Amino acid sequence: MPEGRDMNAIVGTHDIALITLDTLRYDVAIEELAAGRTPNLAALVGGWELRHSPGTFTYAAHTAFFAGFLPTPAHPGRHPRLFALRFEGSETTGGTTAVLDGATIVEGLAARGYHTLCVGGVGFFNQQNPLGRVLPSLFAEAHWSRETGVTDPHSFEHQIRVIDEALAKQRGRVFTFLNVSALHQPNHFYLEGARGDTRASHAAALRYIDRHIPALLEVLGRRGPLFAILCSDHGTLYGDDGFTGHRIAHPNVLNVPYAEVVVR
Repeated sequence: MPEGRDMNAIVGTHDIALITLDTLRYDVAIEELAAGRTPNLAALVGGWELRHSPGTFTYAAHTAFFAGFLPTPAHPGRHPRLFALRFEGSETTGGTTAVLDGATIVEGLAARGYHTLCVGGVGFFNQQNPLGRVLPSLFAEAHWSRETGVTDPHSFEHQIRVIDEALAKQRGRVFTFLNVSALHQPNHFYLEGARGDTRASHAAALRYIDRHIPALLEVLGRRGPLFAILCSDHGTLYGDDGFTGHRIAHPNVLNVPYAEVVVR
């Protein structure tokens, strides 16, 4: 994926979407794409870029994302960031970086005239307790329900419906953040006959997401030009080297798939 996209030509002219495929492993993403089992994602992103996550679990990774530190290209170099907040001494702010004012890129985009929309998935976005309200509170509008959470097998479809309804009320530019919960455990219900979560059921959850990606892009893209970032916040482990879960500094947690696309 080429570096150096001029985000100053994007901000203000395009809707912007940040779509995090929560816990998606890089190795699973590229295997499913290479085997032709995620054709809609393949048509959208072409291929997945390997990047390194700034965090090993949802809260840490998203706190970094909202500060402008998206997953870092997995090769040496000083990589200019898409978004940065105005602060002294930044070594990854370049001429193509959209420099924003505020404590987060959400606040910075709002100052540039964007309505900010959060559709949550995993517990850190559930607004059910003080911790679950920290990240959603950054946005002008935030949604979460049991239907969009990790335990509903149709969560992605419900999230798309919420976005559709929310965007229908907006006329100006919108920054949409979507935390896709379907890949996160529990995901065994996406694989017929599975009794527990496995790498195979994780892959089946990705295939479920792929089936509904066209509907999401139709909703996001019908308003005009769209710039979308799709990435994982971190991977997760299913017995790799004896580990299960995440919040672990393991390559299959730190390695994440990343893509950015301009629609229309």
